[in-house]
Amino acid sequence: MDYFKNSKLMFWTTWLLIVATLIFISSKINFVFQPLTTFVSTLFTPILVAGFLYYLLNPLINLLEKINIKRKYGIIVVLLLFLGSLIFLIVSVLPNLVNQIGQLIASIPSLMQSLEKFSQDLVQQPWLADFNLEDSMNKMDLSIGNIANSVFSGITTSIGSIFGAVANTTIVIVTAPIILFYMFKDGKHFRPAVAKFFPKEYRGQMIELLGQMNHTISSYISGQALVCLLVGVFTYIGYLIIGMPYALLLGIIAGVTNIIPYVGPYIGAAPAVIIGLTISPTKALLVALVVLVVQQVDGNFISPNVIGKTLAIHPLTIIIILLVAGNLAGLLGMILGVPFYAVVKTVVVYLKDMINLRKKHQKPKMM
Repeated sequence: MDYFKNSKLMFWTTWLLIVATLIFISSKINFVFQPLTTFVSTLFTPILVAGFLYYLLNPLINLLEKINIKRKYGIIVVLLLFLGSLIFLIVSVLPNLVNQIGQLIASIPSLMQSLEKFSQDLVQQPWLADFNLEDSMNKMDLSIGNIANSVFSGITTSIGSIFGAVANTTIVIVTAPIILFYMFKDGKHFRPAVAKFFPKEYRGQMIELLGQMNHTISSYISGQALVCLLVGVFTYIGYLIIGMPYALLLGIIAGVTNIIPYVGPYIGAAPAVIIGLTISPTKALLVALVVLVVQQVDGNFISPNVIGKTLAIHPLTIIIILLVAGNLAGLLGMILGVPFYAVVKTVVVYLKDMINLRKKHQKPKMM
């Protein structure tokens, strides 16, 4: 017993085992936690969307406050500007986007035929004769009929989930603006309210820590949104220059996927390269060249000036985060993994600095 009390390793190991056991047992009590899980999953998306818009638009509201505009009026002005921009995009961009999506869906059979012809021409090249590539492709059965059957079977099995997606989207559209409004209105009271749960001597430090966390999230989200917008616009212009079809759709895909560090540009470029291959290998090379130029501009000029070194995370660490978060939560995990790690890092660094500062003050003075 004395050894258990004096050994920190045994103490914390026992507590971790107890916590892990409680979590495991709790996960098996479905009738207790199923309603809680449903409640959290229902509110997760609206809160996530509202939180994203809050950190995206809040810097503008703070800027209006600095020029002596009351916050409530600043909220109204920013929301009206955001709503006007959204309506403008819907009116001007959405019809073209829907038209290109329809054209792409209608041209899928011809695209499949072009890809099949390209693959057949590729396997007949003399320099690939020793690789038995044709036998491998025949084993995979990459025929138009097989691909079409896979696509249509996937669509058939997912029809039921479409109605659920529509219902969830409706809930988000209705609830997210309400949550966003109260985030803007009462967001400044959040930190003092959380600090009240801590002893009085730690409340000031907790408010400061929450402020640093808020700054980290805000810098990342607002900066990343601007970077994605610029990457999407530049990619769209590049595709127009080389005469790429579906330039608007492919540019939007490139901009949206760019939110995933390192991996996102390759994901966004894949559809454009595939469509380019159905036209000619030269077109696919031009697509790759456009993506390369845009990423060089982003990496050397846009991101350093917009985001800077706010996160200060090593590239290898980001890759590990993407791998782990992607396996745990899929695409959403890859998007949220890096900012979540940045927040955790902010908390750990702050607590470490506070502990070192306390030790320095508590160190006895030498006589």
